[in-house]
Amino acid sequence: MTIGQESAQIGYGPAKRDPQGLLMTQLARDALAIVLAGGRGSRLGPLTDWRAKPAVPFGGKFRIIDFSLSNCVNSGVRRIGICTQYKAQSLIRHVQRGWSFLDGRFREFVELLPAQQRVTSDWYKGTADAVYQNLDILRRHAPEHVLILGGDHVYKMDYARLLAEHVGRAADVSIGCVEVPIGIASEYGVVTLDDESRIVDFQEKPAQPKPAPGRLDIALASMGIYVFNASFLYEQLIRDADDPRSAHDFGRNVIPHLIARGYRVFGHRFADSCVNMVEGRPYWRDVGTIDGYWEANLDLTHVTPDLNLYDEHWPIWSYQEQLPPAKFVFETPDRTGAAFDSLVSGGCIVSGSSVRRSLLFSNVHVHSYCSIEDSVVLPDVELHRNVTLRKCVVDRYCTLPAGLKVGFDPVEDRQRFFVTDRGVTLITPEMLGQDMHHLR
Repeated sequence: MTIGQESAQIGYGPAKRDPQGLLMTQLARDALAIVLAGGRGSRLGPLTDWRAKPAVPFGGKFRIIDFSLSNCVNSGVRRIGICTQYKAQSLIRHVQRGWSFLDGRFREFVELLPAQQRVTSDWYKGTADAVYQNLDILRRHAPEHVLILGGDHVYKMDYARLLAEHVGRAADVSIGCVEVPIGIASEYGVVTLDDESRIVDFQEKPAQPKPAPGRLDIALASMGIYVFNASFLYEQLIRDADDPRSAHDFGRNVIPHLIARGYRVFGHRFADSCVNMVEGRPYWRDVGTIDGYWEANLDLTHVTPDLNLYDEHWPIWSYQEQLPPAKFVFETPDRTGAAFDSLVSGGCIVSGSSVRRSLLFSNVHVHSYCSIEDSVVLPDVELHRNVTLRKCVVDRYCTLPAGLKVGFDPVEDRQRFFVTDRGVTLITPEMLGQDMHHLR
């Protein structure tokens, strides 16, 4: 595929001159995105004790929320509000530092929308309530369509294609859908489509999820991505807010209500708007557990990872610290600084130690005679001499003492650290007796 062809595929360059491309451009420009980033993500355990899930570092130099925000910017949706609530300080700091390049003079912005009790005296009670409490802001910007996004998934998607399909179907609501294994489908909202892709059934986290037609191993799950016609959204949020029986949640209340009453609710298949599919497979990860988080990060160390972070046409934007290049020092028979099948970010120093199939975030200092295998080491970590790690996730600001050995004896590791069912060990400063949560 040539650059021109790829540009056309994702909505850049010459493709924007044809009628469909011009429509997509205008729809994206007139839309406003609300990113729901207030949740804790409790399944990530101690990783989210002091930060919201969207603020968790990912991929060496990003935060999870950067993927949703980058999709917006790359799609041409440049009016963005971020609803924050749970322990949001590190998320707020990251957005302020990394996303201030949008220019209000061109109707571009990223606005933080903390729970301010603007409409009621409550904090955000659910996903729908989070948007409802910011209705005055939405109306002031007068979008044609409102894009509701989660801030806690890793994927690359052209929202302009979703908007164009929504308009082409004359839909009231469109929901992004992705195929997931039937064994984990109970963790999501599961949808059933008719032949025209209209949603005829929606079950939020069902105990017995329905498989997709013709498949017993796959279910069609909601991605937590919704497109609403703006005026219709306002009506439904006000109606839901007045319902004392509602939990004020899109998946549990608003969407089932609309389907039951015959509104035009359609499913949008993620494969139709995914960017950089690998062998026809769209990449979407809910890194909602320690095991899933560890695996998704280590996937990036493969020779050809499913998630392409090197794509110049659909970059992942983030706050970029000014750091020196990574450095590897010493080369002797028993003391060589080297990394194999690994990602090593700026500011790292690997001094006479080996790193294998691992990912080191920014400013990690590995002293001599250490061995790191199949591990994810978050920013600003220091490993003193003779540390040995295998299948670990090391949280930010940890200082690992000399001689520490983790990942070889689960029984011993559980006495100090958090060990998952799959044998991944999480190490945090608190577990090491280092109270650093105020710096997360």
